Parts: sequence; C-alpha cells; structure tokens
Amino acid sequence: MINGRENIFIERAGRLYKWDKSFSSDEKLEDVIQQIVARCNRTVNESSPIVDARLENGSRVNVVLAPVALNGPIVTIRRFPEKPIQMEDLKRFGAITQEVIDFLKQLVVAGYNIFISGGTGSGKTTFLNALSNFIPKDSRIITIEDSAELQIQGVPNLVRLETRNANVEGCKEISMRDLIKSSLRMRPDRIVVGEVRGSEALDMIQAMNTGHLVFFRRLHC
Repeated sequence: MINGRENIFIERAGRLYKWDKSFSSDEKLEDVIQQIVARCNRTVNESSPIVDARLENGSRVNVVLAPVALNGPIVTIRRFPEKPIQMEDLKRFGAITQEVIDFLKQLVVAGYNIFISGGTGSGKTTFLNALSNFIPKDSRIITIEDSAELQIQGVPNLVRLETRNANVEGCKEISMRDLIKSSLRMRPDRIVVGEVRGSEALDMIQAMNTGHLVFFRRLHC
C-alpha cells in the first residue's frame, strides 16, 4: 500500500507494517505507475484518475491519482497465492465444517444461484475459487471480472472475460454490463461474475430469470 512517495505499508500475517523504503519523488512514483498500467493496457491520468489493473503474475493493482488523491499517488497491490486455497484448506484452518462443505456442494451441483458477500479482505474471492471446484467439469463456464483474479481449475470449457476502460487511442469502454449481455449469447452453463456494484445487477437478475446459473460476489454487504 503506497500512500504517496514516503508512506508505504505492507501486510504480513494479517497485520500492517510501515516499510522503511520510499520513492525519491512523486514524479518517480508516477513513472512507475504509468509503466504498470501501460503493461496492463490501461490508462490513468488527471482526467481519469482511478484505474484497476492486473499484473502478469495475477496480482491486482488499484491506482488513484490527483485531483482525487490528496496526499500523492496512491497504489494498492493485492497478491494472491500461486496455489488456490481449497475447501479442505479452509476446513483445516477452522473456517468451515465438513457439514457445511457437503451442503454447499449439493447447492452447486444442483445449480442454485449463490451470492457471496463481505467486506474488503474478508476472503470472498478465495471462497469463490474454492466453491467453484464443485462445478461439474463438463460445464461451460464464463467468468466476468473487472480485473481477472479468479482461479477456476480443471474445467476445459472455460471462457474468461475482463472489462476494459476507454483510452486516448479511441478504444471504447467495455463494461461489466456489456460482458454479461454478451455472455448470455455464448451458450453458458454457468456464469461467474467477479463483482456486482451497479447497473449490471439488472443484467444479473435477467440472466437468472433465463435459467443461467450464476455465482457472484459483492464487494460490501
């Protein structure tokens, strides 16, 4: 977590610590930010000061610049484990019981729509990844995300879609609503939507009404 060039924090074992490193200037930090977003085919500047992006290793990056950010460029990087956490891991951690695992598995196999909600850092993506292992492997699954971070494994017929911001080169925005509407024409058995925060909720409801099986998580309760 970079709060301006001098205040950098890292999280270890669930606790935040201030790092003893810093950037030499705001300009140097902004140069690094531009390198990051350029490699992710994203744009961030004064007219569009907020961006979400995904690094090559799967880490998720959020950037906020002036005039929205008042204490300098803000960068937040969220890393994910290379090996996704499974239900057995959650059981070993004491986060879930075998009885609940068996019940959830029945719901997934039966095709129930499942909502996963919670606060930031509460483990929504981790739990959704673990839950997705119960989806029958012969299903056609379409995932839709702002920044791809789901790690669904063992499903050969998997389509991964990611939104796109408009940029100065003239590329138009591809929104969550656009992707949800398109996915309904792609013969899905299951649609997994990373986050639902706005008008795309209507498209989600319509997808459910047409019989498409949908999992999705929401950022806040």
